[in-house]
Amino acid sequence: MRRPHIRRTRLAIAVAVTTAATLTAGVAGTAAATTDAAPAAASSTTPSLQKAVDAARTAAFAHAAATGVGKKDTLEATDTLVDPDGRQHVRFVRTHRGLPVLGGDLVIHLTAKSAYEGVTRAYRHQVDVPDTDPKLSAGEAQTKAAAVAKGQAGEAQLVVDARDDRTTLAYQVQVDESRTAEADGARTVILDAATGAVLSNVQANDSFLSPALQKKLRARGERLNPATGLAAPEAPVTGEAAATAGYPAAAKGTGSSLFVGKVQLSTTRTAKKSFTLKDSTRGDTETRDAGNKELEKFSGGKAFTSTTNRWGNGTTSSRATAAVDAQYGITSTLDFYKKTFGRKGIKNDGRGAHALVHFGNKVGNAYWSSKCGCMLYGDGDGRTFTKPLVVLDVTGHELTHGVVDATAKFRPTRVDAEGNQYGEPGALNESMADIFGSAVEFSTNNPKNPPNYLMGEKLGLQQKFLRRLDKPSLDKLEGTVDYWSKAAYDTEVHAGSGISSHAFYLLAEGSGKKTIGGVAYDSPTIDGSKVTGIGRTKATAIFYRALTRYMVSTTDFHDARAATLHAAKDLYGATSTEYKTVNKAWAAVNVTAANAPSATH
Repeated sequence: MRRPHIRRTRLAIAVAVTTAATLTAGVAGTAAATTDAAPAAASSTTPSLQKAVDAARTAAFAHAAATGVGKKDTLEATDTLVDPDGRQHVRFVRTHRGLPVLGGDLVIHLTAKSAYEGVTRAYRHQVDVPDTDPKLSAGEAQTKAAAVAKGQAGEAQLVVDARDDRTTLAYQVQVDESRTAEADGARTVILDAATGAVLSNVQANDSFLSPALQKKLRARGERLNPATGLAAPEAPVTGEAAATAGYPAAAKGTGSSLFVGKVQLSTTRTAKKSFTLKDSTRGDTETRDAGNKELEKFSGGKAFTSTTNRWGNGTTSSRATAAVDAQYGITSTLDFYKKTFGRKGIKNDGRGAHALVHFGNKVGNAYWSSKCGCMLYGDGDGRTFTKPLVVLDVTGHELTHGVVDATAKFRPTRVDAEGNQYGEPGALNESMADIFGSAVEFSTNNPKNPPNYLMGEKLGLQQKFLRRLDKPSLDKLEGTVDYWSKAAYDTEVHAGSGISSHAFYLLAEGSGKKTIGGVAYDSPTIDGSKVTGIGRTKATAIFYRALTRYMVSTTDFHDARAATLHAAKDLYGATSTEYKTVNKAWAAVNVTAANAPSATH
């Protein structure tokens, strides 16, 4: 795989701005706090942001040898970030001869004066197809995709597949109701437009539990019975001021959850004695009931309503109980991203997040659906999983997949027939979700859900957790690894995620024995070296900056090392302890400049 081309830069903490159809406002802060201020009005910043996009696009074509952008390409900005010192980072997706390019994403870095400073790009080969006339018809592509994914094929779209060092005219087909997937069944199939060969077949939703893990748990006969935090609901706090302010209006209610006991919830008052589980203070974040159907759109769900503004009863006998956990987990995650990085919503566009609970019939999993733009929670399959997977760190993990989808868009290198994903970019996707899912717990700091570096510790597994960041290999279920080796390039993504998760833990907390929040950790290094951590706050800031600025869809572990070093240099300087510790942490998991694999692995 290619190495990102990044020139030396000295930056401060960033201003975060999202651009899609429109350009929205940015946020700024200080490196010391790693917390951004509230965004300015979009109308006052849009012209300067558009200027940054225009300058970056011009630079991409002017420096074609480095960026790989050709005369037949066009670039669409999907994210624009401007630092307090004026430096700019513009993320683009590419079209070639009018067709979307898979694996053609890149980030252009500019100085404060809009001069080209470098590029982070995905595949480095030249993108060029001789013509755009497919030998396979769109109808034939749909038929083939439907057969492969065993579902109903949607429209076949011509694309250029530039992944895996190829440049191929291809069809991209969305297949719904696939019988090869556990729930929802949405899959994206890429077919060679000349031969009909299947280039990739990927499940559209990011699931918390892999097919391989589910199969293993069922074979072992393990039955998960997660401990819950049953508590009777308190008297509601409804905000009587809303009664005279008109409806709808923000209100405050209480919920009895499955996992975290009694919690306060921001809701919406729609009449004197009518409330909806929608949080207008967080961009209309809302949880709805899927009615045990595999809905494709959030709008198809049934709103949760109440006459008392009290929600759930702490058990699954109330359909609202799972909704309490989901809504609490989502708002906690949104609060973490906002107060830590100034990120306003999953896509940083000011919008809230959505969730559908009671999704599907006997679904033992939780998902982030990019198609729906929401969280999907099954109720459990009744055999292995006896309760909905609405645990706080599961929600933080899955919503982070949404953040990744809005930024680097990591993609696995391959997917097997059962839907298991492989490769380093996919492993980084899982790792980032674990890192920030854990950070959501620390940020929320709920005594009924004590923060730690364990993932899924409340699921009721016999090994007491699903994954952990300090010594990933203690996860025997998924065979998670502590250190990088050449085998990582084709390791299942949850197993491979341990490499970068371990590097993060070492960066934050250091090596050796340590007790945090009552949990004992003992993090090793590959050569027995000692690493002294820089603290969770700084480590989280470095990994977030690396994700949002210096990572792309094909980023592997060695690229991630380079990206986090660059982020540490931006925040703290190239001679800082923080920068040196990033280098030590990666070396401690066997990721170094010296052992970087060849471009072809």
